[in-house]
Amino acid sequence: MKLILGSDHAGFDLKEAIKTWLDGLDIPYQDLGTDSTESCDYPDIGLAVARKVAEQEVGLGILVCGTGIGMSMVANKVPGVRAALCGDTFSARASREHNHANVLVLGARVIGLGLAEEIVRIWLAAVPQGGRHARRVQKIGAVECRP
Repeated sequence: MKLILGSDHAGFDLKEAIKTWLDGLDIPYQDLGTDSTESCDYPDIGLAVARKVAEQEVGLGILVCGTGIGMSMVANKVPGVRAALCGDTFSARASREHNHANVLVLGARVIGLGLAEEIVRIWLAAVPQGGRHARRVQKIGAVECRP
């Protein structure tokens, strides 16, 4: 599994911590920035990550901004992306198992490092379930095709 990461300035420090955790798990990733805490525009980075996930250049993406709200909004504008803003472990697991989320979004100013690490770990370990969940995810895809 290869991941793609991105953050704005508010999420930079948490994104760097996530990279350290991923290194410890030997999980490969690509970082699309930002590379500092200098102010930048989250839509640019969120869109770049979402497009790579949608084009299936990578398996999953992780986005981080101050609240997670802005990154969620921009990522979910890209057809094929199911970005889930998660602030707890139950939502992290359910977003993968039930909603087949392919982008995890975190709010760096909302959750602490310990919880963020647990959310990432659980989200990466969860496996999308079939059955009624797959049927519902297909319906989400159908909405993307409507004019």
